[in-house]
Amino acid sequence: MPTDNRPDLTTCDREPIHLPGSIQPHGVLFALADGRIVEAASANAAPLIGGPVSDACGRPLEAVFEGLDPAHLDALMGPIPADRAVRLGPVRFGRPNSGSDAARTERGAVFDVLAHRSGGLTLLELETIEPDSPSPEAADDPVAALVGRLQQTRRAGEAFADVAAVIRAVCGFDRVLIYRFDETWSGTVIAEDRNDTLPSYMDLRFPASDIPAQARDLYRRNRVRQIPDADYAPVPILGRWPEPIDLSNAVLRSVSPVHVEYMRNMGTAASMSVSILTEGRLWGLIACHNRLAKVVPPAIRATCDLVAQILAMRIAVEDVHGDAADRVTVQASHARLLTAMARATDFTAGLESAPDALLGLTRAEGAAIVHEGKVVRVGATPDPWQVQRIIGWLMSRGGEDLFATASLVEEMPGAEAFADVASGVVAVSLSRVHASHILWFRSEVVRTVTWGGDPRKQFEPIGPDTRISPRKSFEAWRQTVRATSRPWTPAEIDAARSLRQAVVEIVLKRAEELAALTEDLQRSNRELEAFSYSISHDLRAPFRHIVGYAELLSERYGPQFDDKGRHYLANITESAQTAGKLVDDLLHFSQLGRVQILPVSIDMDRLVAEVVRSLAFETRDRPITWRIDPLPPATGDASLIRQVVFNLIGNAVKYTRGKEPAEIAVRGRQTVGENGAETIFEIEDNGIGFDMTYADKLFQVFQRLNRAEAFEGTGIGLALVRRIVDRHGGRTLAFGEIGKGATFTFSLPAGPGAATRGDA
Repeated sequence: MPTDNRPDLTTCDREPIHLPGSIQPHGVLFALADGRIVEAASANAAPLIGGPVSDACGRPLEAVFEGLDPAHLDALMGPIPADRAVRLGPVRFGRPNSGSDAARTERGAVFDVLAHRSGGLTLLELETIEPDSPSPEAADDPVAALVGRLQQTRRAGEAFADVAAVIRAVCGFDRVLIYRFDETWSGTVIAEDRNDTLPSYMDLRFPASDIPAQARDLYRRNRVRQIPDADYAPVPILGRWPEPIDLSNAVLRSVSPVHVEYMRNMGTAASMSVSILTEGRLWGLIACHNRLAKVVPPAIRATCDLVAQILAMRIAVEDVHGDAADRVTVQASHARLLTAMARATDFTAGLESAPDALLGLTRAEGAAIVHEGKVVRVGATPDPWQVQRIIGWLMSRGGEDLFATASLVEEMPGAEAFADVASGVVAVSLSRVHASHILWFRSEVVRTVTWGGDPRKQFEPIGPDTRISPRKSFEAWRQTVRATSRPWTPAEIDAARSLRQAVVEIVLKRAEELAALTEDLQRSNRELEAFSYSISHDLRAPFRHIVGYAELLSERYGPQFDDKGRHYLANITESAQTAGKLVDDLLHFSQLGRVQILPVSIDMDRLVAEVVRSLAFETRDRPITWRIDPLPPATGDASLIRQVVFNLIGNAVKYTRGKEPAEIAVRGRQTVGENGAETIFEIEDNGIGFDMTYADKLFQVFQRLNRAEAFEGTGIGLALVRRIVDRHGGRTLAFGEIGKGATFTFSLPAGPGAATRGDA
């Protein structure tokens, strides 16, 4: 329990400012029930009705006043919205049907009338139209010119000062500010237009407590509010309505005494605020101040509201474009992480294998993956035991799916110890039971904030108690802000949430399917083994028989055949042999998905030399110039990598046939890039080449870019190459030019343990 009588600083947030029970005196209010029955009115309505408010209560409005335009009366029965006021236009209230002679002197008064719903009532707000009121048409030209400039500016911020100048020119205030809220609801003056009567507030920051939560809600619901005279005496609302009347949308609503005192402390007698709303959210305010009392007619206020809405639309368009660009950037990282997780044995290994994408997802400086008691860290992060402390604190809060803050120190006790690397934190929980989280960190950004006066609330003693009073000084007050990071954008927070959903789906899906997969895989393996046996025995045997019988036929009866018959017989033998090789290649290709990869360090110089020797029979009597550079070692399955090199060098030998001399080069290098450390090998030839338009087809099964009659082969060799390299987590590329040769490149992740990915 508190030991003094100091009021809670949230008192202002709980003040029922929408139920003041009074209005400002520059207008008159009537509250009408069904049938336009007067239920209540402001006390200053007495001169209009020719007597006390009680005389009008219980009577229809048309019985209180004669000569009311039937169109206006009909409008009161129409669909007047509850969330905003409808302007009924100038209305002349005629002589009261009863009342004193004094009342009859008001029978010619013309009022601008606003109507809106409030609970079971229709509220009419009457403001006198003065003969010398500025014409709203006078604002047409400057507003039209402003709209044109807003359309031409590249950024809305370039037009803020212009908007402030136009509003001041239209309304005649001493100072007009553009005031923007941040994510904590503190506000900063980002544009200003003024004369020398009031001081400049440009670039000053004001705390959220200056505009409490319920006041911000009213600014959101009621876009234009004015206080013509801070020294006004509130006019009470009288009548027979049994409940307090909600004046949230009333332009005449009396304001909080604290706010009036705030205005006096600022040295302003009159003010007007116009809300800037983007997608229903309060983005900021156009705040207008005057040293002396000042009334802005409804028509001029409507013009200012129009300007604010046009500005809001321009801001919203810019925000949408910026947010869309933001989301495109983080989506690229999200896609890379999904790919990495799909390739890895578990999600932690996948995330760890793509550190740049993990950090780029939220544009963080560090990240940590906490799963099954392990802490995997990337970039600048707290120590592992400190990460575990954060996890423990997060779990003590009740297991939120997502937590985000730009100042962990303000939320978590003891976070000062690692604020240098973890002032900002985004954390997603992957389990409601176990400590499984992904966290992103941002470092501390020390900055100086200039406030419009000391933002802390002041206390004034009144007898034994104290009350909250707004500060009296608005001189620049500088504060050094520490333990705060750059704020997280909505796109970054949404990206973290999307990754959480993806990881949870992957983990749950794998857990749920694990038992079924085991059984399915066993059954599939049995079926594949049966199929393989069928291929190897039942299908290959007939081809061997065809070849054997064709050879017997040639030996025994060959002399009896003419040249055409012998040609047919040779084609039968060759086709059967090709079909048998095709079956062998298909069998090999299908088995690659099930072959276990055993990565070792491979001497690529020796491997290439062995492949070249194995091709000696095909290269005999051919002028081939070999240029084989010293090659770096590779990490992978030795037999499979030999298959890759054999296929690529064999293709180079095949497709340089007819070149005098043929030139074949083999090169290798190690590099570190966006894909991590990898070893790259190139096989280049000066053969027939290919059209790059069809480069992607080269690595597909049965895809050939030349006639089968010209070059032997089954069309599976390059598909085998790509599948083997993919199994190792590498990449394959091809470059060529018709008639000038081709270059085939494959890369392998460097280091032990890199070749562990299952077949896709």
